Amino acid sequence: MALPGVIGTLPDRSMPRPGGASGAGNTSALRWLAWLRRFALAMACLALVGCAGLPTYQPQPQTQAPSPASVAQTQLARIARADAPDDRSLSGFRLLAQGPTAFNARLALARYAEKSIDAQYYVLQRDATGLAFLRELRAAAERGVRVRLLVDGLYAPVSEDLYAALSVMPNFEVRQFNPLPARAGPLPWRLMLSMRDLRHLNRRMHNKLFVVDNSIAITGGRNIADEYFMLSDVSNFVDLDLLVTGPVVPELSQSFDEFWNSEQVRPMSLLQPVPEKEDAQRLLDSALASAPRRFIEPGVDLLGLPPVETQLEAGWLTQVWGDARVLADFPGKITLDDPEASFADSVTQRTVAQIQGARSDVLIVSPYFVPGERGLALIQDAASRGVQTSVITNALNATDETLVYSGYSRYREPMLKSGVRLYELGAHLVTRDRKLGNFKSSSGRLHAKVAVVDQRRMFIGSMNFDGRSAWLNTEVGLIVESTELAAEFRLLVDELGPGTYELRLDPKQGAMTWVERDIDGGETVQFDEPGWSTFHRWRDWLLLQLVPEEML
Repeated sequence: MALPGVIGTLPDRSMPRPGGASGAGNTSALRWLAWLRRFALAMACLALVGCAGLPTYQPQPQTQAPSPASVAQTQLARIARADAPDDRSLSGFRLLAQGPTAFNARLALARYAEKSIDAQYYVLQRDATGLAFLRELRAAAERGVRVRLLVDGLYAPVSEDLYAALSVMPNFEVRQFNPLPARAGPLPWRLMLSMRDLRHLNRRMHNKLFVVDNSIAITGGRNIADEYFMLSDVSNFVDLDLLVTGPVVPELSQSFDEFWNSEQVRPMSLLQPVPEKEDAQRLLDSALASAPRRFIEPGVDLLGLPPVETQLEAGWLTQVWGDARVLADFPGKITLDDPEASFADSVTQRTVAQIQGARSDVLIVSPYFVPGERGLALIQDAASRGVQTSVITNALNATDETLVYSGYSRYREPMLKSGVRLYELGAHLVTRDRKLGNFKSSSGRLHAKVAVVDQRRMFIGSMNFDGRSAWLNTEVGLIVESTELAAEFRLLVDELGPGTYELRLDPKQGAMTWVERDIDGGETVQFDEPGWSTFHRWRDWLLLQLVPEEML
């Protein structure tokens, strides 16, 4: 996800205007000047504190996930292998397409934990899902489960008091990856002060990973926030996670361990004053007590499977089996200034290599899709070899990053001319199909990150197909060899179809068109881009002259 507009997040601090009459005006002006001096002094003091910067790195105790042998007799380990094939080199998979199902699965796994929980997220919001998630982690720690929570430092300030309180609890440790340099004040102020170190601010841990007892993991596109689980009243993401068992899980744990023990991480005890245990208990009781224990989900999901919790209670999981390997960036990627070094052996580079090997077809699903000149050349080369490429991304009226969309729009026409099938999810088109989730009055946005090659090889993870994932952020994902899993994903894409526009070039005028399809197969052709406005187009055009494409 591209960095949010920092200036746009600042609160409104409009100053009072001096009065018009001479006497009243002078008094008002004096008051205004006094207020201005106090405001400037407060900001200067805050800046001095904020400019104090990060504490010097201090090596922390190195900890690792429990060994597979030490968790072999846990209940989750037994459930994970209950229906395993004779070939123990294969891993098991279940797609989690619907938001409440995906979130409840995390809560259920946390309740079954006996040895360890490792959670790694870019965003962990202080809302219903975030508080419910933290409550289950706390409950697990109170049972004696070791909990390690690793969050990226960009949005961490909104919950640092909770993280500090949790760090006081036995068996619970919280660390931040690449914390903001400015350490005081509300998040918008910290972001503004941190812009003096843009290189530091702009590089994030975008990973999403949840591993329980080193036996079952969930990874994919979802952060922990209401909008990723169809629980927001404003906008909700169409997203996708993958539940994983088998030999690939310890590989995911190794990636977590590498981040947890890296020099890019700081424990909460160095970042935030640690409260007394009694104060921490009171804060956590107050903040977490009312969080929901679970959320309403369908009796069966889009693939006809019951909730994960129901299957755990029965002692088995419905899984698709296949060969898989982990793709994970190393934490030091954010320190590299050479783009080629950042790209080498990255999640993006290795995924692109899989796509380059396509023989028949490629399907790419990404909310932010900026192929760049190099990516466009690869797509055109694939077309010349007879490979059919299809891309699904957000329409302008669905994206939360219009600047990224403007960067992508440069490549639409040449992609279409190369034979690419291009689809854009519509903010309100997708909400008509309740199978994908109950959007209520909210709009819809795409957030899943998936690529399928030759209908048998599938990437799923945190990586967007853009320069930010390739060069700036760290990512994690899986490559899975399974025609069955790819076919299940295809069923989900078919459900998504009526919620998208198909882009075409009008054969007579050569203009771009957006084709809306209804459930009966009828088509409505639009020549005006959904969500287009002159202001946004000119603003983004200007910013694109200043912002390098690799930062989109």
